[in-house]
Amino acid sequence: MTETVSAIGESGASLLIVEDDPTFARTLRRSFERRGYRVASAGTPEEAEALFAGECFDYAVVDLKLGAASGLAVVEALNAHSPGTRIVVLTGYASIATAVEAIKLGAAHYLAKPSNTDDIEAAFASLRGDASVPVEGRKTSIKTLEWEYIHQTLVECDFNISETARRLGLHRRTLARKLEKRQL
Repeated sequence: MTETVSAIGESGASLLIVEDDPTFARTLRRSFERRGYRVASAGTPEEAEALFAGECFDYAVVDLKLGAASGLAVVEALNAHSPGTRIVVLTGYASIATAVEAIKLGAAHYLAKPSNTDDIEAAFASLRGDASVPVEGRKTSIKTLEWEYIHQTLVECDFNISETARRLGLHRRTLARKLEKRQL
């Protein structure tokens, strides 16, 4: 069911936006429609699956965190349904673990919010990696390392809080407090 991907900016290229923030989704939708895209949007994984079950999209923008659900499941299902779709994952809670998982599941690119339409279109156009990206020597803080380890364990446990807490040797409430301070 592979469909050829329309050229970026080509009139009528189809785009699926999966975003649970209605204001941001509406802004993205309007911006892409002004650029000539045919846009459909969904706020939940179920709505997204209903949309792409009936149509193959050229492009998709998927938020990593969709309420209590993970956008990674949407990326996996969309890639299985239509491998030719160029998927960009957007997140306000970027981590190395989720970036790696998103790419493994079929995303073409992973962008941290705030990202605009230009950033997303550039990600759609990026067919290969960029070896000229500078390698930063910035040291990672203990809090960031802790967060990435917690998030990696959450992904391994399919976002089951109780199992994640058990594996980390934390009380479930302690883990819940940590997750409230820095959301997924």
